[in-house]
Amino acid sequence: MGKLKKITALLSAAVIAVPAVPAVSGFFGNPLTATAVDDCNDDWLHAEGSRLYDMNGNEVWLTGANWFGLNCIEYSPHYLYAGDIDDMLSEVADRGINVIRFPISTELILSWMNGTPYQISSGGMQAVYNPPVDQDDGNGGVIKAGTYGNLNKDFVEADGKTLITSDRGFDIILDKCKQHGIKAFIDIHSPHADNSGHNYNLWYGKETADGTMVTTDLWIDSLVWVAEKYKNNDTLLGYDLKNEPHGKGQEGDKAAKWDGSTDENNWAYAATKCADAILDVNPNALIFIEGVEQSLSGAMPGDYWGIEDRRDNSPYIGAWWGGNFRGAREYPITPKHGTSQIVYSPHDYGPSVYAQTWFDKDFTTQTLLDDYWYDTWAYINAEDIAPELIGEWGGHMDGKENQKWMELLRDYMIEHHINHTFWCLNTNSGDTGGLWANISCGQQAGSTNIEWEKDKYALMEKALWQTQKTGKYIGLDHQKALGSNGTGISLNEFYTQYAATEGSNLDGGTVLDKAGTPVTVDGSSGTTTTATTKKTDSTTTTTTTTATTGTSATNADGMLGDVNIDGKVSLADAVLIMQALSNPDEYKLSEQAQNNADVVERGDGVSPKDALAIQMIDLKKFNVSDLPLTSEQMDN
Repeated sequence: MGKLKKITALLSAAVIAVPAVPAVSGFFGNPLTATAVDDCNDDWLHAEGSRLYDMNGNEVWLTGANWFGLNCIEYSPHYLYAGDIDDMLSEVADRGINVIRFPISTELILSWMNGTPYQISSGGMQAVYNPPVDQDDGNGGVIKAGTYGNLNKDFVEADGKTLITSDRGFDIILDKCKQHGIKAFIDIHSPHADNSGHNYNLWYGKETADGTMVTTDLWIDSLVWVAEKYKNNDTLLGYDLKNEPHGKGQEGDKAAKWDGSTDENNWAYAATKCADAILDVNPNALIFIEGVEQSLSGAMPGDYWGIEDRRDNSPYIGAWWGGNFRGAREYPITPKHGTSQIVYSPHDYGPSVYAQTWFDKDFTTQTLLDDYWYDTWAYINAEDIAPELIGEWGGHMDGKENQKWMELLRDYMIEHHINHTFWCLNTNSGDTGGLWANISCGQQAGSTNIEWEKDKYALMEKALWQTQKTGKYIGLDHQKALGSNGTGISLNEFYTQYAATEGSNLDGGTVLDKAGTPVTVDGSSGTTTTATTKKTDSTTTTTTTTATTGTSATNADGMLGDVNIDGKVSLADAVLIMQALSNPDEYKLSEQAQNNADVVERGDGVSPKDALAIQMIDLKKFNVSDLPLTSEQMDN
């Protein structure tokens, strides 16, 4: 019976992708908490190979930006001291940014976890509210109605001027992201709250303001606490475990390394432990794993981590902070929960941040691949090992090498379905600048004026997920369209109205047929084009194979488990069963679909146990050839 309980829990987490409906008795467990826009909790994602998919097996593309400040001593995203959050998120969504990476500190989360949440700093946010009626000021006077303004009013107490605590503030931020169709994930930017905390090498070993030492265990505990709190809130899609673990090899145990040891500074070991702990409480969360700075080169026998560097024949290979995944070839992140939620997340920058050696020539995409990208991080995506999300990329628009690098990386991400979050929205990033040039406002919501860096946004905008002809920005919420000005659509809208006609810019331009199979960009019927990139020695080649598509022998209507009649058995079939059981008026199964769905105790009709059986097939507990099953087989 243990297996059945485990599978039930997994499918319970995969809540159906429809408007809120009554749960099937005995199957879904506790009802989900209602949220501002939709409470389906149906937008969780998972990985297969190098791609990310929604619960229905539809591919998604995370194309967003960073908004820092929660990691700093203001305890809120920066520039809320200059604008209203609804105005700002509205513009972000309307401009096609479908996910925001929010840097935060372990220290701030610990304050929430311990019940002593830090208050948002007045230096970090301008927030006022018009009292609706005259109020006693507590000193024998009266605060007249309308004394204050009406800006970021959800972040102040009833007195109209006292800022709320940061934990409540983050809840409000997530709720507002949901209202605008934006998804989010957090990034542990440093152990301690510090505007320069990103300079610290490790995820442990720093004290908080109250003298608490952040240890590896506390770092994990804090992330588990957050994952538990938000496990039914699919606005927060996942967790970037640590921003830019780094340090040079000769620093020894003061630097992050990637190997097969259980040493505390072994990032691969720590990240695996942390991933498993998070997935214990939320098996749907994406886990973003960054790289390290240096790896051992194998230049000379006997070299070891901590050995002094050499001028010639260095024992170390360098990279950007958080960018080095060379160790992942031999020591990949493989949690006990499996790799379906693991996303590797390198950071990559151009010469305006630092003049790396691979920029010393008239560089091209090919030279960048040969000299740095491929062996450092690009192989993970190219060899279909795991999805990647470039967590930080960006920089100044210099009209020269840095801009050239941005364009090359942008185009590479588009062509190879690499997810990304641009650094950053803020204007106050010293070595990169931001997408916002200037923000100003009055004292009322709706008065925020955002001046965008037009050329920089135009460069980045091409890599935002959008339809090919009409340019509709594609959100990650199944129900809520991205933004409100008509430029964005929901995930359901894309797959029902656009995917098979104009498709999207994913993979450089893709149209899907009715079964969700990519076809050539020109819409030619009967062919499927697949491109595979791989590197041989120092040369990267792309091999394109074209095959005729059509109805295969497995696409017969009578295939057990194939409830949506698409020729395969997948999690989407299990979801469709639960949709039909929960909302039969909205989701009617055809006679053939009902026949295919009845896979347990054949002849007793469609029940949640049939959905569980298909889920078990998706988890490799059974094969399609094992169908139909008995209840006894399910319970063993």
